[in-house]
Amino acid sequence: MAQLCLFISVFLLSYTICHALECYVCDQQEDNNEKCTKSIKTCEQFEDVCMTEISWGSTPYWSQGALKQYYISKKCATKSQCIKTRERNMQYCTHIWYEDWSCSECCQGDRCNYYIISGSTPTKSSIVTLVTTLLVYLFYKY
Repeated sequence: MAQLCLFISVFLLSYTICHALECYVCDQQEDNNEKCTKSIKTCEQFEDVCMTEISWGSTPYWSQGALKQYYISKKCATKSQCIKTRERNMQYCTHIWYEDWSCSECCQGDRCNYYIISGSTPTKSSIVTLVTTLLVYLFYKY
């Protein structure tokens, strides 16, 4: 029993370490449907967060009377890239309907960027961590 618990613990721990992050990806889409909720990319090993950017404005250039709309982009990124983007966008993240604005969000965990500008939900990696912790506890208890 102890050897089985140890094997499962090592397997789950190695899966957590070696498992590449998956993020939804899209570029300048008008809504959070179709491509933004169906296109998934396995991130590079160094990319450790999913990033979402949402903008409100007229395109491609502002003109009087031009209709404003949302533009959504999602991608894999490094944590430092995502933090820099958030810092750059914070001054423009106003949500004022008559002004152009832009906001961004970073999250960790597989496909955590499904929803726009929201925190991550329980993911595969957090569930694997929970199971590993439980197995290690059971292993040392018995």
